[in-house]
Amino acid sequence: MNIEEEKLLIEDARNSPAAFGKLFEEYYPRISNYVLHRMTSADMAQDITSEVFFKAMTRLHTFSWRDISFSSWLYKIANNEIKMYYRKKAVKFLSLEFLFEDHFFEPPDSTDIEQDYIAAEEELSRNQQFIEVRKHLLRLPVIYREALTLRYFEGKALADIGEITGKNLNTVKSLILRGKEKLRSKMEKQYASRE
Repeated sequence: MNIEEEKLLIEDARNSPAAFGKLFEEYYPRISNYVLHRMTSADMAQDITSEVFFKAMTRLHTFSWRDISFSSWLYKIANNEIKMYYRKKAVKFLSLEFLFEDHFFEPPDSTDIEQDYIAAEEELSRNQQFIEVRKHLLRLPVIYREALTLRYFEGKALADIGEITGKNLNTVKSLILRGKEKLRSKMEKQYASRE
């Protein structure tokens, strides 16, 4: 989808919640993948992803093209939801059914959502080294975890990471560098203790 199509779709979605379904279809895989990389279980990730799209839909009128790209805005909401979850550890989430039934839009197929999470968990379990890195990544302070996840799992540019996290470019670079050092140190300690 090009930027002009996206702008028109966002304007339609502001007036019709059913039109939001197309934005959901476009961005759901990316946002759910990002959240899944930051969480410890697929169930938590699915709940948070649902909350991200509910908030995006209900707050779409606050979105402005001048401040941030739509994609970065969604990542920012996701980032805030993840932080809130870890702060509270008991956040109430709305189900996707609420969005489908009360706001009249459908994803391509609701079983696809479950299949996405099952496939993602299977992929994670197949790659033991990735699991080790992820385990250590989840033990890093949140500030490093979010920067590393956005950069290496989501492939975001440094400027986009700055938009999403609200930090300047030099701070983002520093967080990524320090985060990599901390991650490397944790992994070296683990491998040294195995020998």
